[in-house]
Amino acid sequence: MSLLTILLNILLPPLAVFLKHGLGTTFLISLILTLIGWLPGVIHAFIVNK
Repeated sequence: MSLLTILLNILLPPLAVFLKHGLGTTFLISLILTLIGWLPGVIHAFIVNK
């Protein structure tokens, strides 16, 4: 995982997931989790972007 990916996972989780996986269910889940709370979005982004 690159430094840029790590920073995006922390600052903008949906963007990090989008850049890695494109538009799809993974992106939508990340977006919903980030809207619910920032921390669930970050955790999901780190798990998905291993």
